Amino acid sequence: MTEEIKDADLVIGAVLIPGASTPKLIRREHLRLMKPGSVIVDVAVDQGGCVETSHVTYHDDPVYTVDGVLHYGVANMPGAVPRTSTMALTNATITYGLKIAGLGLEQAAAADPGLKNGINIYRGRCTCENVAKSFGITYTPFEAS
Repeated sequence: MTEEIKDADLVIGAVLIPGASTPKLIRREHLRLMKPGSVIVDVAVDQGGCVETSHVTYHDDPVYTVDGVLHYGVANMPGAVPRTSTMALTNATITYGLKIAGLGLEQAAAADPGLKNGINIYRGRCTCENVAKSFGITYTPFEAS
């Protein structure tokens, strides 16, 4: 990664560990390897960011510079295009909602591991191990809830 960022004009950080904070892959010392005026867009900023020098910004003041590298860290980037992002999210999730409506949550989760993995809280218990670790709360597997 450090070799690639040396020549990059634009680096997009798009790391996601479901339910957990994003690891810092680009450290401040890496910025000096980058060309002055290059840009980092940290899409992972909602989960803490994958760039050590990232922090949340807003559309009215979206960028800042650290060591000659421009940073963009607007949280909830899809919110800038609410209709389009809502349509995309709906298209990606409607099958899960229909499964739950038709089978009930327990049967739908048993039939679809992807849906089961998306359940974070059930009956007051945290059923997502990464979320439990992030918040320091007890993890209970979905089957035991």
